[in-house]
Amino acid sequence: MRHVLDIDRSILGQPWRWRALADDQRGGFVPDDLVTQLLLARGCPRDAIEAHRAPSIRGFMPDPSIFRDMDAAAARLADAVERREQIAIFGDYDVDGATSCALLVLLLRALGHDARPYIPDRMTEGYGPNAPAMERLAAEGATLIVTVDCGAQAFDALDGARVDVIVVDHHQCAPRLPRAHAVVNPNRLDEGADAAAHGHLAAVGVAFLLGAALVRELRRRDWFAARPEPKLLDLLDLVALGTVADVAQLRGLNRAFVAQGLKVMARRGNVGLAALADAARLTRAPAASDLGFALGPRINAGGRVGRADLGVRLLTTDDPAEARVLAAELDRLNEERRAIEAMVQEGAEAMLCDRRAVCVVAGDGWHPGVIGIVAGRLKEKLGRPAIVIALDEHGVGKGSGRSITGVDLGAAVLAAREQGLLVAGGGHAMAAGLTIAADRVAAFAEFLDQRLAAAVDATMAGRALLVDSVLAPGGVTPDLVTALEAGGPYGTGWPSPRIAIGPVRAIKVDVVGNGHVRAIVAGDDGRSLKAMAFRAADTPLGHALLAAGPTRRLWLAGRARLDDWGSRPAAELHLDDAAWAN
Repeated sequence: MRHVLDIDRSILGQPWRWRALADDQRGGFVPDDLVTQLLLARGCPRDAIEAHRAPSIRGFMPDPSIFRDMDAAAARLADAVERREQIAIFGDYDVDGATSCALLVLLLRALGHDARPYIPDRMTEGYGPNAPAMERLAAEGATLIVTVDCGAQAFDALDGARVDVIVVDHHQCAPRLPRAHAVVNPNRLDEGADAAAHGHLAAVGVAFLLGAALVRELRRRDWFAARPEPKLLDLLDLVALGTVADVAQLRGLNRAFVAQGLKVMARRGNVGLAALADAARLTRAPAASDLGFALGPRINAGGRVGRADLGVRLLTTDDPAEARVLAAELDRLNEERRAIEAMVQEGAEAMLCDRRAVCVVAGDGWHPGVIGIVAGRLKEKLGRPAIVIALDEHGVGKGSGRSITGVDLGAAVLAAREQGLLVAGGGHAMAAGLTIAADRVAAFAEFLDQRLAAAVDATMAGRALLVDSVLAPGGVTPDLVTALEAGGPYGTGWPSPRIAIGPVRAIKVDVVGNGHVRAIVAGDDGRSLKAMAFRAADTPLGHALLAAGPTRRLWLAGRARLDDWGSRPAAELHLDDAAWAN
């Protein structure tokens, strides 16, 4: 069956290759089992297999004190708790910001302290701390403001703040840090190697580490001599949601966060998350993919097209009736977001240009709440970084970008800001946000093209579809899906296993739903299988499947998933690519 991996040009134009084992794991031995093979192929050292097979917080949690300013932040928070100061938690309007904010609010509530959450309005305030909001919080009595998932680049707002500020962030930092009592960020340029190794954490992961440091500091002060100590691990459902929704790399500590957080979420202890799962019609225990595709988008919908604080209100309520109302509203807003997104995407795709390394499109009147989603769609469609900019009537654009592995978009946006091409901007390797004058868009696109062309070309040249296993259709079974799940949780940086099947013939192919292509295929083993290519009806993959008759054979590659709609669960293949076999 080796010839399937000699495919040098598939329908989508890329070679198929075996997913190689880590260099130090080669040598001809046969791995113990399928999960071991998957872990080794993803770079896990042989002596760490068991730790990665069942990732635990104890096995991956670092000492929070390795991060600069962590001890100072924990001590200042402990002081505020002891003195009963008024604390405000200033978050971002996306899922990472909402979960980070909710985590600290719930932790402080468990410590007997009511902190005030504050989420800025995307349309009127924009991203991150702003001077009017900081002034208002101080005037209303806050003596300590903690920013989460924002603040690393908020120089003007924080330099003028009249109260102590703790910045908890994960976005890339400039050489100069904003004025604050503490800046806790593994991506500080002056961070030590041990802390910098955790630069892939989402902000909610950094907030969890701060929570651990705070509890430890209060324990040292005998704060719990007369009161119960909060159960930090009960907050891992929020950490898992924010980590997956922010597309953070699922390696090391993040894998432990998500693996253990899914277990917490399955217990439905967070009233708001339970109501959201019900609104999303999620009737089984959640998987990592549900966080990214079912729960995350609904939390995001509040900040994108509704009220920015809806997500935090849902995640922090302990009233089931209120939770049901908020979840229903977020579900409705998510449907509204889908319609707006479709309009913006249609306009953006009409402007696509193949001659640049980074796709930059800008449109008048586009809703800034959906540009990040559209940028992600364009990135997937083109296989290269994409930035989508919504221009308002004043000639100011709000932009959001998504990148590909190996191309640091956040650093490029920071460099463009330093060059005077942007009003504001920042981010991390895989995603960035910016504010730009309309007359600077062309120069910005040219700057990105010159800076990132080599990295994009290198990534594109090395692109291949990595295949973990080759099977006949009859080998794709519910038992196989269950076995593969044991190597999870899967996500960015820890990809779910890809299976190649074939050769197969297409018995029936049709378009279903919103442009999805469904195929029933049969192999030489006489077994049939359902394959789905999502949003593919107008793509080369979809065209090939729809044109395939019963006489022309195909190889298919994709992810094995469980279809539980029928009376008995069945396995199906969610397609990434296909290639002609004859």
